[in-house]
Amino acid sequence: MLRKTIFVLSFLIIGYTQLNAQDQNNFKIAKSIETYSAVLRQLNLNYADSINPVKMTTTAIKAMLGKMDPYTIFIPPAELSNFKLMTQGVYGGIGALIQQQGHYVVITEPYQNFPAQKAGLKAGDKIIAINGKSAKNMTSSKVSNLLKGSPGSALNLSIQHFGDSATTTLKIKRQKIKIPNVPYYGVVGKDIGYISLSQFNPNAANDVRNAFLDLKNNHHIKGVILDLRNNGGGLLNEAVNIANIFVKKGQTIVTTKGKLQANTSVRKTTAPVVDAKIPLAILVNENTASASEIVAGSMQDLDRAVIIGQRTFGKGLVQNVVSLPYGAKMKVTIAKYYIPSGRCIQAIDYFHRGKRGRAAKVPDSLISAFKTKHGRTVYDGGGLKPDISLKPTVFSQLSADLYAQNYIFDFANKFYLKHDSISGPRDFRISDTTFNRFKQFVLKKGFSYKTETGALIKRLNQSAKREGYYDALKPGLDSLLQRLNREKKNDLDKHKSEIDEMLRMEIVTRYFYQSGKTEASLVNDDEVTKAIDILNNHTRYKAILRKPKPTASKSGK
Repeated sequence: MLRKTIFVLSFLIIGYTQLNAQDQNNFKIAKSIETYSAVLRQLNLNYADSINPVKMTTTAIKAMLGKMDPYTIFIPPAELSNFKLMTQGVYGGIGALIQQQGHYVVITEPYQNFPAQKAGLKAGDKIIAINGKSAKNMTSSKVSNLLKGSPGSALNLSIQHFGDSATTTLKIKRQKIKIPNVPYYGVVGKDIGYISLSQFNPNAANDVRNAFLDLKNNHHIKGVILDLRNNGGGLLNEAVNIANIFVKKGQTIVTTKGKLQANTSVRKTTAPVVDAKIPLAILVNENTASASEIVAGSMQDLDRAVIIGQRTFGKGLVQNVVSLPYGAKMKVTIAKYYIPSGRCIQAIDYFHRGKRGRAAKVPDSLISAFKTKHGRTVYDGGGLKPDISLKPTVFSQLSADLYAQNYIFDFANKFYLKHDSISGPRDFRISDTTFNRFKQFVLKKGFSYKTETGALIKRLNQSAKREGYYDALKPGLDSLLQRLNREKKNDLDKHKSEIDEMLRMEIVTRYFYQSGKTEASLVNDDEVTKAIDILNNHTRYKAILRKPKPTASKSGK
């Protein structure tokens, strides 16, 4: 009886302490709000110039949230359309990607079957005016806001088509633009299905399910690749439902744990499985995050799929959107999530900062081991480590500069003007003739790029002058620079294979849009090739997902 009384008293004391701490926080909040309000009033009354209270408040809120994690953000009413695009993949507009180039913004990629493409807009077309207002020197974000609007509303767009000096004015009616969750799916290799999932917006699970059923029923695939590379995530429930395609009903996929009981939950699959046995490979990279990591991580923990690629981003936090006064909203981190083995793969600890207030990666000393369903060892902290790790493709500085300076983009536009059609996305190749024309195009426009070696020679020149060695070293340094410039002239040929690949992708996009780009990218894809090999080798596939046999210790006798 005494022990029971002590337990009850202890429980009451803990509850009172927590309640008291909450009351103290509420008092501090009220005091802080009163202080902030007083400061704002005094500025409005006494400051030498007029103030903008709304802008100042927004700045204060964003500065405050800047001390939290990067996923807790304030969304003013003016930014809600962009936020809706990011979270739901839906907006009212003309359906095109744009980019600022010089004094004007140009169309870089129209979406197929949406107003921009239907109106005849092509990559490279320059936006001269919007509803009669000059677009010269407008930023891409400003132009983007003007192009968006209510579905059904019209706008007049003055365009200078690529390769034409005349200006054409088009009347375009905006419509609801929904970016597809699955930009492409098809068969790779002989009989392996491939599904590219670019985001976890509403209906993502249905889109994946429909793609999978089509591949299974109409193409009789023997394995499937789910591509989650560069997928930054989205809705948690869509992740659970995608997992449900490949695992049985009632399986725990993710557990969320927050400060409030309402934010603590266990998410299980709720529908009958579509296919629990077909071999599955999931492709990931350093930009695979959030809901993508829930799908990949749960499939790894349940030994349901082989994960291939690079270590993932490591976002193990859950956000919720809450409404604020006057139409504003806030996205706030409410919990951490844990995949079936019990691990959280959050890479950066935002809740325990260093002395300077900086968040740091979870140290190796705090990383823990967990077990998959079959007993394989996996780890928390720092994203998901693939079952098969492959090095990412890294382009040379030359290729990066050709792309960044729009040489690839402009040449693809010129090619499109001169060729009515090309072969299919998987069959099209850059001929030697096309490559040589690209070289001439680049050299004629005076392409130049900086190298790390050139920068080192320049710094060495400066150091030699400063330290008095310049006269003695000048002949050698000049000779080095001349030899470097001679080598740079051969760089286009030296990096021909990767330049060919970039040109091929850009040109294919002109004819076959986003789905064609994705299909074309599969041709020389090391991760896809590796996945096909593994899915076709059932012995190796099963061995990867099986608990490793313990190694026999040597007796020493």
